[in-house]
Amino acid sequence: MSVNYRTESPQILLDFLSFHETIKAHSRRTVDEYFLDMRNFFRYLKWSRDPALLDTPWDEIGIADVDLAFVSSVTLTDIYGYMTYLSRDRVIHQNCENSNKGLSAVSRARKLSTIRSFYNYICNKRHLLEDNPCKDIDTPKMRKTLPRYLTLDESLSLLESVDGTNQERDYCILTLFLNCGLRISELIGLNKSDIRGETLRVLGKGNKVRTLYLNDACQDALERYLAVRRPVSGRDQDALFLSGQNKRISRSTVHALVKKYLAVAGLDSSQYSAHKLRHTAATLMVQNGVDVKAVQEVLGHEHLNTTEIYTHIDNEAKRVAARANPLSMVKAKDRPADEEKA
Repeated sequence: MSVNYRTESPQILLDFLSFHETIKAHSRRTVDEYFLDMRNFFRYLKWSRDPALLDTPWDEIGIADVDLAFVSSVTLTDIYGYMTYLSRDRVIHQNCENSNKGLSAVSRARKLSTIRSFYNYICNKRHLLEDNPCKDIDTPKMRKTLPRYLTLDESLSLLESVDGTNQERDYCILTLFLNCGLRISELIGLNKSDIRGETLRVLGKGNKVRTLYLNDACQDALERYLAVRRPVSGRDQDALFLSGQNKRISRSTVHALVKKYLAVAGLDSSQYSAHKLRHTAATLMVQNGVDVKAVQEVLGHEHLNTTEIYTHIDNEAKRVAARANPLSMVKAKDRPADEEKA
């Protein structure tokens, strides 16, 4: 993501973004997303208020002059108008010729969360405003969907599909995804020094560190990979997983190898991703009796309700199992009326 919020942000936005990066310890990627969300919001406000900007290309609408007076002028009506714009007119993939318009409720809710966070900072941290225009706004209603995940047999097929030049590395990556439920950012950030006997030190969201216990499969996969891992020097010498160029493995490389082996295993690679393997790990744990609180700790979820969705998956799996029983359609026959009277 080629953005530089430090040079492109007006001071009032720069202060907000710096607060999240230095005080809240959010990742640079997260802060960049906040910048893009707020830049788009400010552009919409200027575009909707100034008829002279109606024909101006979106990327040419500057926000350098946004100040406290501008931020103070925003009303609840403005924010709802922006939500309507996102729902109806916002281009989903701006660089694609066949792109559709209108963001999903999930995307709108995330952007609204950024705006709400910005005004909470302005009102509650800086005390620059008395009235928060976001205080009464409703979050877009989202349809509850269950995360997509691989079954146990599909997971085994995925692992069995691994072959080729980087076999040990790729098998180890898939094994950690499926057993530890790592985020892709956590996996590519792993160092050799994070392996401490039967435990693994993981740096998660918000720079929060958690310790995971490695089962036999993970320990064996790591041992086999480290036995063939090339020694490198320089900045990435401690990186656990290396690319073909002896650099720390990238997010795109991990995405590509996951898609590759999904296809080899005969699974629909358009429906699954590295993040779906995280869902798979969580689901298999819950289905096999692991307490949801323990799953929360393994996944690094801040709130339990984020983890509890996997209990719903487990309930659905139980329903499917009950219906699959060959006796599930057998019902008692009605007795003749004279037998009932007797």
